[in-house]
Amino acid sequence: MRTDDHPLHVSVVILVLAAVFFISGQAFAHCDGMDGPVVMAARQALETGDVNPVLIWVQEKDEAEIRSVFRKTLAVRKLSPEAKDLADRSFFETLVRVHRAGEGEPYTGLKPAGRDLGPAIPAADRAVADGKLEPLFKLLTNKIHDGLHERFKEAMEKKNFKKDDLDAGRKYVEAYVLFLHYVEALYEAAAKSGGAHHHEPEEGKGHKH
Repeated sequence: MRTDDHPLHVSVVILVLAAVFFISGQAFAHCDGMDGPVVMAARQALETGDVNPVLIWVQEKDEAEIRSVFRKTLAVRKLSPEAKDLADRSFFETLVRVHRAGEGEPYTGLKPAGRDLGPAIPAADRAVADGKLEPLFKLLTNKIHDGLHERFKEAMEKKNFKKDDLDAGRKYVEAYVLFLHYVEALYEAAAKSGGAHHHEPEEGKGHKH
């Protein structure tokens, strides 16, 4: 954890862990990727003939649909290598679509493997795979430290403007609003209860400056 300037209070650190994905602009699901966990589970299920690895990725109400599609996929993929490829792709698409719908998110197609997910999502996956939170914790706390201090410093540097200097006053207001919006977004992201990967703030919620 960074220790320069004023160290973050523990409560702010906890806030970071919930909020950084929302703030960073990388708050999108990687479950729709060809190398994402949903498709990886689908590959495992098709190779073993066991549907359970994919059922955990859909809601109970969608289980019957996935079981049906899975059985049909197993049957079709035996016909030929070409049929196997087409059947597998169709199953991946169906599974990801149903998974996304269960989160209240639109399905926008399967994304290619190897796309840039930014630093946070891969670090989160590594934390789960390795059972070690500290590298992810350090990444997030450093990110929020820099973000808060940068915006705070900008506002403070422009705070003491001369009352007749309207241009300087407007620059202060701009820096002040950016700082408040950053803090507000952190708080609102941390207050979210979870569920879908990412939802836009409800219209009309939050302060407007």
